[in-house]
Amino acid sequence: MAPAYLPWLLAEPFGSAPAIRDDLREFSFEQLDARVAAVAAQFAGRDVGRGDVVAVMLPNRSELVVAIFAAWRLGAAVTPVNPNFTEQEATHQIADAGATLVVNAGPGAPTGGKPTIAVDDLAEHSTGEVPAPVVLADSDMALVIYTSGSTGRPKGVMITHGNADAMTASIVEVMALTTSDHCLLILPLFHANALMVSLLASLRVGAQLTVVGKFSPDTFFHAVEKHRPSYFSGVPTIFALLVTKAAERDTDLSSLRFAICGAAPATRELLQASEEMLGAPLLEGYGLTEATCASAINPLVGLRKIGTVGPSLPGQSIRVVDDELRDVPTGETGEVLITGPVVMAGYLGNPEATEKTIVDGWVRTGDVGVLDSDGYLTLVDRIKDMIIRGGENLYPKEIENAIGSLPGVLEVAVIGRPDDVMGEVPVAFVVPYPDASLTPETVIEHCRNLLTRVKVPVAVDIVTELPKNPVGKIDKPGLRKALVG
Repeated sequence: MAPAYLPWLLAEPFGSAPAIRDDLREFSFEQLDARVAAVAAQFAGRDVGRGDVVAVMLPNRSELVVAIFAAWRLGAAVTPVNPNFTEQEATHQIADAGATLVVNAGPGAPTGGKPTIAVDDLAEHSTGEVPAPVVLADSDMALVIYTSGSTGRPKGVMITHGNADAMTASIVEVMALTTSDHCLLILPLFHANALMVSLLASLRVGAQLTVVGKFSPDTFFHAVEKHRPSYFSGVPTIFALLVTKAAERDTDLSSLRFAICGAAPATRELLQASEEMLGAPLLEGYGLTEATCASAINPLVGLRKIGTVGPSLPGQSIRVVDDELRDVPTGETGEVLITGPVVMAGYLGNPEATEKTIVDGWVRTGDVGVLDSDGYLTLVDRIKDMIIRGGENLYPKEIENAIGSLPGVLEVAVIGRPDDVMGEVPVAFVVPYPDASLTPETVIEHCRNLLTRVKVPVAVDIVTELPKNPVGKIDKPGLRKALVG
């Protein structure tokens, strides 16, 4: 059965209903299908066909969506490229993905030495024969999404249409999405979260999507008042920014029925402040690109446990195991493993890495977590982020949660600093709210009241911002490098 999110399948049932809009244009489902067909014919004229890869390097805009669907109409896959990449970064991804065509912003944009179509040159209308849509199988490649590179050179995660269909169907089920919903897309479309939760999940049920070109608190609040969306998905950094700016505005957010927070851990305090600001449930979830996007989320209907990332999504299973990959008892920590129809096809051209990550159909996440008796998952930390101080294993997230409970703390990151005696010691970087008055001494004293001595940071640096990677996660590898440097 064909994936339910394809425009040529949606045009008939949803017709003239609004499908997608950006800052410049709006498409109904019929118009989206027609534009996709025109661009697909253009791609076919460049010899794009089944099994090929098209690289799309554009900021969030409707043409990015059109280009993705056009490639899929021909049976080609898409590798979305961060539009802020340097020439070297973009060239690596384009070459590694084996792209045969690049869609970019135009002259001066990276091409990777491949044939290119500038966004302004994408076909508006069909002028000749339009190839019929190919019949897509579950095993056909849909996307090659590159990891952020926080663990080394970025790797291409191969997501099939079967993966994407299963992922978006489960989002629709858990969020009870219908044609009356309206998603405000604020995350970058080179990220799996935006593609699955915002774009494909909404369109497959005939809901509409509004694409925000570049996020800022002001553009967000303006877009909510203008377009009246029912939901959006963001990362902790976005919610932190919204909370700090909300007091300056009297914005009507009543159209929102829920919001989703993922991609990185959020403190309990930030989640509670964000939910109060939105006036709607904020659902913290968890997932990774290697499992298409999301694997657990606090339910919209039913028991929500703040501090957890909820139970597994429909069709998926989560285990917590020891070093020998044996299940640990309920309530004990171990590595989180995920299985289900969302498990990636593998890393492109990297069977060794694939073999290490997928074991007997289970994705080894590299995350440490705990499952409770209700099946709700609490993340403890990343295995690679663990600090070993004098033989004691310290999880930065526990220290970050303690610091985050101090009034005035907006964001916090804890990393290990090399130490000649202890091996490593924890140090903290803290971003305060604009009107807060924090000192390193108050942060350390707060930690002493909540944590055993070995977990208390030896140093606290009060900063105005934390470095982020392209998808909004705190760049801990960058912090470590700066610390050592």
